Amino acid sequence: MGTFVRIWVIGRNSFLETIRDRVLYVLLAFAILMIGCAEILSFLTVGSQEKIVKDLGLASIAIFGTLIAIFVGVGTVSKEIDKRTIHSLLSRPVHRYEFILGKYFGLLLTILVITTVMTLWFYLLLTVKGFAERRLLDAILLILMEMAVVSSIAVFFSTLSNPLLSSLFTLSFYVAGHLSWSLLALQDRMASAFGKTLCTVFYYLLPNLENFNIKGEVVNGLPLAEGWFAAASLYAISYSGFVLVGAILLFRRRDLA
Repeated sequence: MGTFVRIWVIGRNSFLETIRDRVLYVLLAFAILMIGCAEILSFLTVGSQEKIVKDLGLASIAIFGTLIAIFVGVGTVSKEIDKRTIHSLLSRPVHRYEFILGKYFGLLLTILVITTVMTLWFYLLLTVKGFAERRLLDAILLILMEMAVVSSIAVFFSTLSNPLLSSLFTLSFYVAGHLSWSLLALQDRMASAFGKTLCTVFYYLLPNLENFNIKGEVVNGLPLAEGWFAAASLYAISYSGFVLVGAILLFRRRDLA
């Protein structure tokens, strides 16, 4: 059995196991509720009803999709270790890097399915109101790219610590990733060369998740910079790949006894 087949089998089994997780359905139910309440909330907020419904719908997909990526992702590896099921799996002709990649792609498949459900519900409501437009799919596609990056970080911390600490670390990276642009502003105010260097290091170490945030442009009908999707896709693949390589290297050195 080849490498790709082993990764696929691990990923498929991980997906089948994940969709039985009750936490997943609780978060999905809240997401569907929030998207459904977007119209009600639009009446309580000043502004265009169409823009508010679209903005709240996209925000709900992004927030709950990210929460699913984090709270499901942090348990992908640690649960196998805690249950001791990883020993029987790795006793077969399965490499550790195949295990990590399989778990990651299984998580991505879960997120893709859940995001599809949220998107269909969102578009159903928009169609009823006459607000549906294809451009919203562009924002959702970039949200999926952001989730892929966050998922890689969740898997990385899952190889290092328990689910609670992994959740806190991943959430911290998520918040910092949306504020990483401020490091450049801080760098300009730094007087010492060491401080400037430190800002630069952290700027490139933390994920720049604002690369995937085009909700404002889409909702307000603003044009996107040329090549935005290509640049965002390349960044998502590069950063996720870098983090997964780190996870694989750390997992190889981990004593599972």
